[in-house]
Amino acid sequence: MKKAQAVLRVRYGETDKMGGVYYANYIAWFEIGRSTLLMEAGYPYKALEEDGYILPVVETYCKYRSPAYYDDRLIIETWITGLTKRDITFRYHIERDGKLIAEGFTRHMPINPEGKRIYLPSSLLSLLVPYVDDAKNPSRAKV
Repeated sequence: MKKAQAVLRVRYGETDKMGGVYYANYIAWFEIGRSTLLMEAGYPYKALEEDGYILPVVETYCKYRSPAYYDDRLIIETWITGLTKRDITFRYHIERDGKLIAEGFTRHMPINPEGKRIYLPSSLLSLLVPYVDDAKNPSRAKV
């Protein structure tokens, strides 16, 4: 199974009054990881939307293990734990200096620009298969 990796530095504006990263920024960083995975797979978000597919988040979860601070160098690892024609579940680990500081997932259901549920294209599904961790959830790795 492949994992996409994105590297970022915490910006000052992402911290709160207590000096740690504001919690909602972790969800935004999940998007960076997801975009990186799609780009590495060869079907970036922009192309997906140009082809008429929108992937809204329908479920999200984040477990915060340790705070991140201004100028920390973070690595976002992203892979897929569920892949069907009707939905994708991305899994994320955010690490600092090799230590897991946050983890979570987002689940997405494809819609067209009019908001109607649609099937993901087989061309995308085949590109994403190498990123699927079907050992953890084999019933969700159906393509």
